[in-house]
Amino acid sequence: MTDLQFIVVDSPLPGVSRITLNRPNSRNALNNILRGELYGTLEANDRDPEVRVTIIRGAGKAFCAGYDLKANNGADQPFHTAGGDGNWARHVVDGFFRVWDLAKPVIAQVHGYCLAGGTELATSCDLVYVAEDAQIGYPVVRSMSPPDNQFFPWLLGLRDAMEMMLTGSAISGIEAAQNGFANRAYPAEQLEAAVLEVAQTIAKVPPDIQQINKRAVHRQMDAMGIRSAIRAGTEIQALAFHSQSTRAHFKELAAGLTGALSKRDGEFGDYRTRGEE
Repeated sequence: MTDLQFIVVDSPLPGVSRITLNRPNSRNALNNILRGELYGTLEANDRDPEVRVTIIRGAGKAFCAGYDLKANNGADQPFHTAGGDGNWARHVVDGFFRVWDLAKPVIAQVHGYCLAGGTELATSCDLVYVAEDAQIGYPVVRSMSPPDNQFFPWLLGLRDAMEMMLTGSAISGIEAAQNGFANRAYPAEQLEAAVLEVAQTIAKVPPDIQQINKRAVHRQMDAMGIRSAIRAGTEIQALAFHSQSTRAHFKELAAGLTGALSKRDGEFGDYRTRGEE
């Protein structure tokens, strides 16, 4: 793809394509332009015989802080999803499976904040490696709804998933690796080298074999019901949008994004209310 606005694409090693989310001033919040560029590049890589594995990372202080709440995410979506109630949640899940079903492996390289839609992007990847001090969470459950893509029980198990859903609190990169969200955690300064080493190893395996290796794992997850369960979760998410508290939060967001999110997290003393930039 040419004339990319919100991602940067390079090739740090033979057979390795690297996509950098490039909206650092907004902690790489996902608007539909960025999402279109991301999916388009991933799909182009899947067709490119020179590419064997793709890395996704974020520029600046964070991997991704979630979907861009200042944008109209219902407009100009990068691919068609059936409209009506629950369109956005279904659209997000469709995007998840667009990445999930790629023939070639995709690696998430996570540092800083990985929140809400950022967690959904990371979990759509085949492998996830995180900085030890990364912060992974879904604070949206405090004021709006459960996740668009309800992957937490599949990765974390009942107790850890329930704790994240009922508190909205973040876990560290170390906890993410211990609990099953990520493969491994590394000191932040070692993360990039570690990810490149994994990517180099993956690139040594022929792509026609690698895609079968991927599907072997995915078909087991399919047999356990992951597709039907995650798609069913979109209806629960859509139902939450009709709750009194969520409708009130939408009004607060319309009045001012920063104030609404600070109100949401202030009582908990985390995320933007910790006093960090």
